[in-house]
Amino acid sequence: MKNPNITLTPEIARALNFGTPVVALESTVITHGLPQPQNLELARDMEQQVRDNDATPATVALLDGEIRIGLSDEELVRLSESDSVLKVSHRDFATAILKKKNGGTTVAGTMFAAQLAGIKVFATGGIGGVHKESSFDISTDLRALAEIPMIVVCAGAKAILDLPATLEYLETMGVPVVGYQTDEFPAFYSRESGLNVSVRLDSPKEIADFARAHWDLGMRSAVLVTNPVPETEAISQVEMEPMILQASEEAIEQGIHGQKLTPFLLGRISELTEGKSLRTNLALLLNNARLAARIAAEMTIPIKVKAI
Repeated sequence: MKNPNITLTPEIARALNFGTPVVALESTVITHGLPQPQNLELARDMEQQVRDNDATPATVALLDGEIRIGLSDEELVRLSESDSVLKVSHRDFATAILKKKNGGTTVAGTMFAAQLAGIKVFATGGIGGVHKESSFDISTDLRALAEIPMIVVCAGAKAILDLPATLEYLETMGVPVVGYQTDEFPAFYSRESGLNVSVRLDSPKEIADFARAHWDLGMRSAVLVTNPVPETEAISQVEMEPMILQASEEAIEQGIHGQKLTPFLLGRISELTEGKSLRTNLALLLNNARLAARIAAEMTIPIKVKAI
């Protein structure tokens, strides 16, 4: 990969060259998703979860207009403390590069950059989708999932979204929705949604084999792996629905939309649940990082270097 706007750390470059497992991680959760200091703590913890499961973490972000695949701890600190940070999806890369801005990459933005680097597995919290507040407000994440061949591990779509419409969109675009050890599409904070996945798979190896079969047929979409939040940290859908509805109504009343909508809703829900939803969010992110590392190990074939 040669692109003047992209830099890989030596660790990431070595891992990709030798075919060892690499897991991409997004950065909007650091820049726009969590308050300080939880954002930095989470970034470090997610990277450590990937390492503890024998893979190399590749946090994706923009620093001074340069797309970075992999960040040092000093760079994670800088990103977590930066006040003027862009939320970077497809349309925003050129802006960030031209203006030499710092940026946190969304699911779609991270997939785009990770694909350029040759990374095939990505862990996030929940994907974007179709918003309840407006059926025309559709996340670029869905387009990226339809177009970029990558395994994306998540806890379903964010519960603030119109989940049936989001699943319909994914079906229309031919994106397989895998339930990891579940037949039901998880709803981010909740393990249940009442909606079905397109296929259940029960091991990282099965997921890797499924992805190979999908792409060997010439399919170009992502494989979306939905991994329910651990039971000990889950919040029931019945408990969450009234709070999601209240936050949504407040967003409409205040005229909040576009890229500001999701951060507002997640923040307001955290307030309404007195921090319980934030703890669940942190737990599912770490859970997804663990699973993604195990899948990446099944997807990679290390290059054997002959002794001289």
